[in-house]
Amino acid sequence: MVEVVRVFVGEDGRGGNPLGVVRDGASVPGDGQRRALAAQLGFSETVFVDDAARGVVDIWTPSVRMPFAGHPLIGTAWLLGADVLRPPAGEVPVHRDGEDVRITARPEWAGSGRRTQRYGSVAEVDALPAPPPGEGWLYAWAWEDEEAGRVRARGFPRRGDGIAEDEATGAAALTLTAELARPLDIRQGAASRIRTRPLPDGRVEVGGRVRRMAD
Repeated sequence: MVEVVRVFVGEDGRGGNPLGVVRDGASVPGDGQRRALAAQLGFSETVFVDDAARGVVDIWTPSVRMPFAGHPLIGTAWLLGADVLRPPAGEVPVHRDGEDVRITARPEWAGSGRRTQRYGSVAEVDALPAPPPGEGWLYAWAWEDEEAGRVRARGFPRRGDGIAEDEATGAAALTLTAELARPLDIRQGAASRIRTRPLPDGRVEVGGRVRRMAD
């Protein structure tokens, strides 16, 4: 059974990136079956819970396994009521407050393949096609209000697996926060909201609101 939640839901209840979660990971054994199910569902990521008590999870896009990904971990933590999750990248602490969930992770876990690119205005970011020409993961952003730390962003995986644009992307938000070394309030995609802050030990906290798909 696949449960679906929306992660990084906006203040008005819209937005949020859909996430599929298979609580009984053992029911879908093997890389081939997991990749096939993730491709069939068509979400940017699907999570297979291999040990709910310990928080061991396996994250798949429609084409590849991910050692770390932000919105899948936040959505799964909310669904399981977990205080810690253990994807392949390492141990990820979780803080929950109702619909709001925050995780803490190291910037390098987001992967070296994610490139951020600053644009001159929000209008330029909004005008980008999905996806823009080029190869490799692109996080396009511009300041809405630099003094307040408000950012407009869009995320483009450009993996060739049918995901033209991510509605909301925790790992890319983590990367941008580490680069700018300041807290951010990010409006991504059509209506999603991500909040981040760098921590003194070099890690970054990323959080947002989670709801079930039907809500």
